[in-house]
Amino acid sequence: VDDAEDLKAFFAVIQGLNQDDILLAYHDRSDGGLWATLTEMSFAGHLGLDINLDAIAKNEADVLPALFAEELGAVIQIRKTDTDFVMMQLKAAGLDDCTHVIASINNRDSISITLDGVELLDETRSDLQRLWTRTSYEIQALRDNVDCAKQEFDNLLDADDPGLHAELSFDVNENVAASFANSERPKVAILREQGVNGQIEMAAAFDKAGFSTQDVHMSDILSGRVTLEGFRGLVACGGFSYGDVLGAGEGWAKSILFNDIAREQFKTFFEREDTFTLGVCNGCQMLSNLHELIPGAQNWPHFVRNQSEQFEARVAMVEVQSSDSILLKGMEGSRMPIAIAHGEGHAEFASEADLEAVNKNAHVALRFVDNFGLTTEAYPANPNGSTQGITGLTAANGRVTIMMPHPERVFRAVQNSHCPDEWSEDGAWMRMFRNARVWCD
Repeated sequence: VDDAEDLKAFFAVIQGLNQDDILLAYHDRSDGGLWATLTEMSFAGHLGLDINLDAIAKNEADVLPALFAEELGAVIQIRKTDTDFVMMQLKAAGLDDCTHVIASINNRDSISITLDGVELLDETRSDLQRLWTRTSYEIQALRDNVDCAKQEFDNLLDADDPGLHAELSFDVNENVAASFANSERPKVAILREQGVNGQIEMAAAFDKAGFSTQDVHMSDILSGRVTLEGFRGLVACGGFSYGDVLGAGEGWAKSILFNDIAREQFKTFFEREDTFTLGVCNGCQMLSNLHELIPGAQNWPHFVRNQSEQFEARVAMVEVQSSDSILLKGMEGSRMPIAIAHGEGHAEFASEADLEAVNKNAHVALRFVDNFGLTTEAYPANPNGSTQGITGLTAANGRVTIMMPHPERVFRAVQNSHCPDEWSEDGAWMRMFRNARVWCD
């Protein structure tokens, strides 16, 4: 770049194209040059590429400089029908001399390079992606659970993987709580402990659903400053209570079980038939350790370290099961992405009998599924290795629901890294919070 005005013009054109929904993808050319840029885009989309170097290389001596130069530049993906318009915009910005059409996607799941009609390279996308990620895999296999590392590495061999998707049994844009918009707002206690960090998103989701939310710290309960008597809902939030070490959720639970005031407060709340409870992530782990206070929760698992031996923060697919959870009513059979972020999410049952019981009694609320919609224990689709993919449970006739994933992080469409075009303001998980509002009346 010899003139900063060129960079400004480029930025302006890209912003305009993005606002007009013309850009399908964008990647700057940086380390590794054009070759790394194009292949990384191919890997991300699981799509093959036909790369034609005619516009940027005169002969084979130009090929390596063209593919590996790391000067400023970018690759944009657009629809073929938009090509003339995009080229015209770039020309108007004075950038036509450095703008070229260099590749198109193919359905062969391969990456090829041609120059002047001669094929210089043709390799399968999966082989190149495994080569690209091999170093990371070898480090992961030494550092983490070797079986999990291999499962993730071998996933790259599946060229037919459809990726994350959403198949809903309900209308994502329907507000089932709309009729209560002008009604009195039921009170929900947004419960947290030292280190918990998910309370703001949780309060926002319940507020949007029509609740009056109140921040309640465990110290408020333990001291008697706040009681649960006036609340219809109780939500134990996710985060890192007690630094998220050594079964932190279990320590949180014991601060309740071994305190007479708190124990009686929670026991009475769980037994009231006009209340509901939600536990997410760290709150899920905590509530699972209160099973002796929760009607019908005697067969629940407790949650231990992920089989991968690492904290897992990613997006995973889950399927809503047929259960009596009041929060998941009308969502049965739906499969959709959800945020997960936990180090101790592996559901460990005390016995096979307990596992059989939660299945027989329809107490399983959520299961991890792979991108084909099949229940899975394989990493990373199941990020913690829980048996039968179990990651959410219910009890107390559906009034108490616990789950390891974070629905409050994806209740709006814009919070999702990708969502179907028909989603407008709401994400799929907003339905869960509105179900709670409907149940309260």
